[in-house]
Amino acid sequence: MINHTVTSHRSSDDFPKSEHLAEKIAAIAVDPVEVPADTEDMIINRIIDNASVSAASVIRRPVTSARTQAQAHPYTGTDRTGAGVFGIGGVYSPEWAAFANGVAVRELDFHDTFLAAEYSHPGDNIPPLVAVAQHVGASGADLIRGLATAYEVQIDLVKGICLHEHKID
Repeated sequence: MINHTVTSHRSSDDFPKSEHLAEKIAAIAVDPVEVPADTEDMIINRIIDNASVSAASVIRRPVTSARTQAQAHPYTGTDRTGAGVFGIGGVYSPEWAAFANGVAVRELDFHDTFLAAEYSHPGDNIPPLVAVAQHVGASGADLIRGLATAYEVQIDLVKGICLHEHKID
């Protein structure tokens, strides 16, 4: 296991790329650590939970609006496959699919936060990572590994940098 120290810098500071948060997260993401079976089971449960909340919120106004916005951005490229939007057919730009699916999850699951300590929840990573996995043709195992990494990173960031404490959303 590699521990990464994260520090803040002024935007005008010039510091090595290896010290950028994105670089540190990328290093974690490519670390070939196996996902334990019990962690994999819980991630699958969280994916099912997200899909269930999406199904329950499919006719609510914000979800319908988000889907309509996604429909304005069909995926037309030939290099990848695009991503699906819950409740409608078609293939859409992955960022718009992630947005629409994220709205569908959060519309009824908006109260779900990480230990009531932060405004976000690690499950917020599921819609965007599913969209990216669909877009690049990743395997289910790759998606689970990505979600495990995203959960770990988000939880560590929340524990280390509590934005809620400073009334920052």
